Amino acid sequence: MFIRRTQVGSNAAGKYHYTYRLVRSERIGGKVKQITLLNLGRYFPISSEFWPALCDRVDDLLAGQASLLEPSLPKAAAMEAEHIAAQLLSRQAPTGTALTTTTATGEPVSTTQPPQGEEPADIQAIDVTSLELVRPRSIAVEYVALWAMQQVGFVDLLSQMGLTGPMRAAVLGSIVGRMAAPASEAATHRWLGKHSGLGELLDVDFEYMPPITLYRASDALMKHRDAIERTLFNRLHELLGFETTVTLYDLTNTYFEGTAMANPKAMRGRSKEKRSDCPLVTLGMVLDGSGFVRRSETFEGNAAEGHTLERMLEELGAPQGALVVMDAGIATEANLTWL
Repeated sequence: MFIRRTQVGSNAAGKYHYTYRLVRSERIGGKVKQITLLNLGRYFPISSEFWPALCDRVDDLLAGQASLLEPSLPKAAAMEAEHIAAQLLSRQAPTGTALTTTTATGEPVSTTQPPQGEEPADIQAIDVTSLELVRPRSIAVEYVALWAMQQVGFVDLLSQMGLTGPMRAAVLGSIVGRMAAPASEAATHRWLGKHSGLGELLDVDFEYMPPITLYRASDALMKHRDAIERTLFNRLHELLGFETTVTLYDLTNTYFEGTAMANPKAMRGRSKEKRSDCPLVTLGMVLDGSGFVRRSETFEGNAAEGHTLERMLEELGAPQGALVVMDAGIATEANLTWL
């Protein structure tokens, strides 16, 4: 097994491009042929001096055995070897073929991958304390989140909106990340690449997805926000049959560290985070009596809370006599009279 750099073409300026591939030599019909195991992409980050040791480490990981010598690899190369081994393992033989692995002590463990729907033909006992975890990933929250989004047709909705496959994966990754490990887009990108098994469920490698893609995913959700909120709420209403006469409405605001000159809604105002020195944007949300989002909206940072209620409820088509729950900032005399 070795890594090969291959020229793939040149641009208009005559500059050549290269791609990197993990290759294995095999004798087929009396001839030695090179079989590409994995395309490592154009931006393979490991220096060529570490390629032989990296390939040796990949072989060790695939065989499930510890190396006799401490691998002379920097941390980045060792992590890349684990990443390559995980990709190769995910492409193992189809069901119905025999697979062999070993424990960390070198003891072979054979099993048979049964055809779908059949019980395994052979079960082997192993010493679980001898196993070594390589690239462990969480999967439970991710699986349940994807299932829930499929139940309300959210994944199909993204396709109908014309989002490409990578962008749909970024949208789902961003949303599941908010459920499982709420944080910034940068932290979500690290979580998806290093800790989550969502990539395996979606057949996407989040480690190689540029971080900017998650920011663009947020932009795509914002662009289609009205259609998403309306469609999902209607489907939840049909699925669960809840009442929609009770409405909870509230606002908050958030601030920008920079000047936000390109955002026409960024204004100075009273910050709920005590950052009135920064430009703000106001966020409004309407929930139904069961806690589901009916509508969200962004307002200018200096928007008066009491002046937003009528617009939101009229756009929602709130029924006559609906009960509206709000705080003192919105419950002005004018709003109470209007209600």
